[in-house]
Amino acid sequence: MLRILDRYLLKELAFGTLGSAALLLVVTVGGTLSDVLSKVAAGRYPASVMFPVLGLRVLDALSALLPVALFLGVLLGLARLYRDSEMHVLSSSGMGPAGLLRPALLLATPTLLVVGAIALWLGPWSAAASQALVDNANRSVIAAGLEAGRFTELPGGNGVIYTQALSPDGQRLTRVFVASEKAHTQGAPEVDLVTAARGRMFVDPGSGNRFLVLRDGHRYSGVLGQDDWRLLDYHRNDISLASINADAGNAGAGSPHEQSTLALLRSRAPADRAELAWRIVAPLSVLVLALLALPLARQNPREPFYGRLLLAVLAYLVFANALGIGRAEIMSGKRGGIWLMALVLLAVAGFALLWFRQQHRARQPRGVRA
Repeated sequence: MLRILDRYLLKELAFGTLGSAALLLVVTVGGTLSDVLSKVAAGRYPASVMFPVLGLRVLDALSALLPVALFLGVLLGLARLYRDSEMHVLSSSGMGPAGLLRPALLLATPTLLVVGAIALWLGPWSAAASQALVDNANRSVIAAGLEAGRFTELPGGNGVIYTQALSPDGQRLTRVFVASEKAHTQGAPEVDLVTAARGRMFVDPGSGNRFLVLRDGHRYSGVLGQDDWRLLDYHRNDISLASINADAGNAGAGSPHEQSTLALLRSRAPADRAELAWRIVAPLSVLVLALLALPLARQNPREPFYGRLLLAVLAYLVFANALGIGRAEIMSGKRGGIWLMALVLLAVAGFALLWFRQQHRARQPRGVRA
């Protein structure tokens, strides 16, 4: 049974965490949406899978978002209590460090479990599902944005395509018309008109480029305003729609981030071991950041909060960069990276507890036990 004071403090910390999580979620959704829209505009993502991919990528990002939200939530919640002198009254009444540590841990424990589930299971699943969704959709001309009986802009915006009919699975087209243009040295645009009796979608397994394979048609090309147009009859004509290769640094098919945790446990590859270490560190960082927020939140009633907030942001950046260095060491094949990440977690947690304990001793009244 929780005490009244524990429930009050837990409510304050929970409200701060929820507010921070909502703000960070808006920022994450905005950044992810911008990235997805840019890929849709470039033709890397079909427009029909934009929102499913957005949802899956945001779910994957929660393992990094929730620890920061908890850190800021505990910091903001306790800072308000210090600023309104409530914490000083409670401390003078005999509340020891356990009175603050208990609600912080009560909030950090379920957050740790949620982050652990996302980092170890839901995150890899959502990354793999997102990539599979894009790959499968790119093999269908319907998902690529084409519809029978209407003109559709080509990826990149340099032309249009029209098909009279589509097969039910969206793979085959009949009576196709493609018009595109590009800049010419003489200033006037060079126009390329292609007709075909039928066509189908084709994805090159080697390069990952998306092509529209047209058969039995004609091709007209020339510069507007000139008479030297060219006519070509063809049996097969491949038109490149867009490259669907993943960008450098992003998860691609078969990347460590898309593999299950069990598969990473069986792997000895440095990249897989680095990914596994990062997934294990994610839930542990929830507990470490909750402990670090306790001493950072302490302030005098008239002390500006911005100084503490800046110090907290710098502390988080140092903590996150140190873990990132450890991950990079593991990816390079060095075993010292694992020990570095463990040392950072233990050092920050121990320092936070000692600092928090020292702060309480400095203000504890005589004769009052913690």
